[in-house]
Amino acid sequence: MATNIGMMDGAYFVGRSEILSWINTTLQLNLSKVEEACSGAVHCQLMDAVHPGMVPMHKVNFDAKSEYEMIQNYKVLQDIFNKLKITKHIEVSKLVKGRPLDNLEFMQWMKRYCDSVSGGDKLHSYNPLERREPSKGGKDASRKCAPSQASHKPAGVAPRTHNARKTDAPHTSAANQPVKVSRPTSKAEPEYEKQITELKLSVDGLEKERDFYFAKLRDIEILCQSPQIENLPVVEAILRILYAADDDASVVEEARAILCQQKKRDILSPISEVVEDKENVDTQKRKSIVNVDVDAAATNKASPRQRISDASDVNCSPAPLITF
Repeated sequence: MATNIGMMDGAYFVGRSEILSWINTTLQLNLSKVEEACSGAVHCQLMDAVHPGMVPMHKVNFDAKSEYEMIQNYKVLQDIFNKLKITKHIEVSKLVKGRPLDNLEFMQWMKRYCDSVSGGDKLHSYNPLERREPSKGGKDASRKCAPSQASHKPAGVAPRTHNARKTDAPHTSAANQPVKVSRPTSKAEPEYEKQITELKLSVDGLEKERDFYFAKLRDIEILCQSPQIENLPVVEAILRILYAADDDASVVEEARAILCQQKKRDILSPISEVVEDKENVDTQKRKSIVNVDVDAAATNKASPRQRISDASDVNCSPAPLITF
């Protein structure tokens, strides 16, 4: 079961079109952008599809508009992750703002997880419309996808009316001859189809390249947030450039200013070390002088017993004999 997927995993190179078609097919929705699922309700129902009965769908709000309502959906999702012991971190503050890259990355992880759990078998038997009814705004979400499904029906009815007209009025077959003459224009259709396929391939390639470099920047961001190096000036300069909202040259200048300040500090620090060394040498000299004086004073100060013993030694010394 894929709970933690590396940033270089193939799951993060799935395009937006494939993600959208997977969501719309699985849940019978009509999303046009991945960031439309930022409310968290879609994520909850995807977990309900792979783990039936695990998600309390009556707590899910498909009509969530404010961040507070969206956070309630993510709380439900976090409870499900805790029950299933999934250690995936949910960056709610970024997802609720509707950022395209953050929502795409998290949805790519959701697709990989659902594919690894169900293998596509349970999703075919899942009834998303029925499971969405107890949710707030679930019926409205189902109604929105109904027109898109009904729009395909007239296309199937039109050939029948055309054939009926042929049977009712056989003399109109002559009027159809100009249409047969204009059919050679269909030869250009394969060329347009080739161009469309080439454009789709180029778009997919650009999306993969963009996601690749985004993953690299994300790795750099995670590395800079590690506690061992997060306080370094170099890391601060890198984060200043990563978190810049606009392409402004002043951001690079600010990063250079941070590095220049650190260089000045490194140049001044040896001087302070030399001063400290001199102070240490002076204090050691003073200590040595004081110790010498104390030793000299200690030698001069003898105890009374020592003085008496010295005097006795002098008195007891043999004196020269005096002859008269």
